Amino acid sequence: MAANHPDLVLGFEDDVWWSREAQPHMHAWSDDKPVRLVEMTVPAKDPEGKAVACYGPYVPTAHHMLLHFVRGRPVSVVTCAFLAWLATYFTGQGKQALVLIWDNASWHVSQAVQEWITAHSRHAKQEGGCRLIVCR
Repeated sequence: MAANHPDLVLGFEDDVWWSREAQPHMHAWSDDKPVRLVEMTVPAKDPEGKAVACYGPYVPTAHHMLLHFVRGRPVSVVTCAFLAWLATYFTGQGKQALVLIWDNASWHVSQAVQEWITAHSRHAKQEGGCRLIVCR
């Protein structure tokens, strides 16, 4: 559908986050001494936060992946900010609607995110901009 309507765009979105405190369980091989991995600790008042997240919508018609990094885990308020960024980006591309396919992650299906999407799409339809049509 998006291929036949130039004002629509189809995107597949997934996200991931990493803790800055817990390192992955890895083993290293070496000829002389094995590498010892140590779990890091971050001070409670660290301005960088305990995690970093990456949202990654893929737009197949453009063969394009948009990477958006944020501080913290991908909770509802961070997801709403990401969606606002995404809508602004596609509005600038002249798109009227983004059909976004994503999973049922708790921050995707939260009431706050669903209410934000509804309010944003209503505003975009009335005032102009890129509406969001989310498919799980």
